[in-house]
Amino acid sequence: MCWKVMRFYHAYDNYMTYAFPHDELKPLTKTFTDSLSELGNLKLEYLPEQYKGSALSLIESLSSLVVLGNQTEFEKGVFWLSENLTFDVDARINLFEGNIRVLGGLVSAHILATDSTKNRLVQGTYKNQLLDLAENLGRRFLPAFDTPTGLPYAWINLKYGVMENETTETSTSGCGSLILEMGALSRLTGDPRFESAALRALRKLWSMRSSLNLLGTTLDVVTGEWIEHSSGIGAGVDSFYEYLLKAHILFGRDEFWRMFQAAYIAVQRYFRHGPWYHEADMRTGKSTYWQLTSLQAFWPGLQVLVGDIPAANLSHREFYYVWKKYGVLPERYLLDHMMLHPTEKYYPLRPEFAESTFYLYQATKDPWYMEVGELIVDSLNLYARVEGGFASIRDVTSMELEDHQHSFFLSETCKYLYLLYDDSFLGDRNYIFTTEGHPLPVLSSWREKLPEAYIPSNWTYVKSEEQVKRASAMSMRVCPATALECGQGQPRVESACHIPDSRADHRCFNDDDCGVDSSNCRRRSCSIAGYCGQWLFI
Repeated sequence: MCWKVMRFYHAYDNYMTYAFPHDELKPLTKTFTDSLSELGNLKLEYLPEQYKGSALSLIESLSSLVVLGNQTEFEKGVFWLSENLTFDVDARINLFEGNIRVLGGLVSAHILATDSTKNRLVQGTYKNQLLDLAENLGRRFLPAFDTPTGLPYAWINLKYGVMENETTETSTSGCGSLILEMGALSRLTGDPRFESAALRALRKLWSMRSSLNLLGTTLDVVTGEWIEHSSGIGAGVDSFYEYLLKAHILFGRDEFWRMFQAAYIAVQRYFRHGPWYHEADMRTGKSTYWQLTSLQAFWPGLQVLVGDIPAANLSHREFYYVWKKYGVLPERYLLDHMMLHPTEKYYPLRPEFAESTFYLYQATKDPWYMEVGELIVDSLNLYARVEGGFASIRDVTSMELEDHQHSFFLSETCKYLYLLYDDSFLGDRNYIFTTEGHPLPVLSSWREKLPEAYIPSNWTYVKSEEQVKRASAMSMRVCPATALECGQGQPRVESACHIPDSRADHRCFNDDDCGVDSSNCRRRSCSIAGYCGQWLFI
């Protein structure tokens, strides 16, 4: 376990040494960047001259420190922020990024700090300072929602509110992925305005869906009209789907489940092509772009939460093959040409593939997923680790590095890889992880109604260094219907790779009716005669 912990501390310690209290570390030059005002700001407009950082990477690291069990460093971080952090700064920030990174980080850390069963802080010394900071930030967010539609502006100035002539364009994720953090803030403070604003925006967004239950990627917050009609499960839309399901689990409101169920069925019908998910026009369902993006790798983890394990495993293995091919997961891969996108060949240490690997291991306990985790760790150490931290990869074909260690590497990538091997943090409570990896406990006092079927309970399985690694049916290509003798008295191992054909008689109309063969984990296809089989390998 030591080498997995060291990966986080190599990134964290270098940030604290060379970049703190600025936002993010530049590991190659051992300097810093005040990046909060740059996040999502592709044209780098309206950058403040006096902004000196908000300790973004420290905020993002707090929940990871708790997961790793470092209460001493967690306490130091909490009290530094309590005494030094202020949001009364002339800085224009992206609402979505500020919500998931800063607000979510503060809310989660406050909940972890006030967990009376853990005694993480010196008793009597914590007076809800992080919650006060979160409430202050939430109030600064509210002017962004003052639009005719209730859909929020994508940008807000922390000191002055919405700027004059601010762009009215935003993304589906940008206005549909606020309910977890702002809902939790309302529950903690008793101020309903935060949850009400996020809920109004989510309902308006859902009302804008097409007759196919699909949503576009970008829209205008003033007119409520779509700007980009092509959509998928990747950038600009991804966390919208994620937050519908997780909001249902966290708050227990059936409204969220009905939205998610309709949206999920539409995704499976119009975006799915075997193990891949392409993009399609929200109005017609016709495919537009055939591409894999690294952000799509969150989808198998979401499918685990909804219980669609076979489909989750099928997609996860395709991301695994691309990772193996390039050593890491490129930002964009063109499926129709089976090649890298010519300009988006980078890997900024994204967590989504590690996240889905963690969820699938929790669901199946197949140790093959632990082997995938080791592959990810080995790749990070081989290609991204430098003396000053972990650097993003500019080009996966040459492994040229970029001088940037994103805060989400500390809040998500390292956290999910650690939890894959030691999930003792999850031992006595169910948590929902936000899209930035910040844990929020599933509390009965927050829920209106929550069927037991949707609670990811009984997940805990603490590993130890002495544990003997079991053989994996997936790695050994063993038929799951056949007993695999691992030793006297040990249960058989079954593979998660087996996906049955849709019909018991193996009849089919197209390849989507066929599953994955149990004996060798290969995809089956539909023959001209209408039967599923491994015809491509005959």
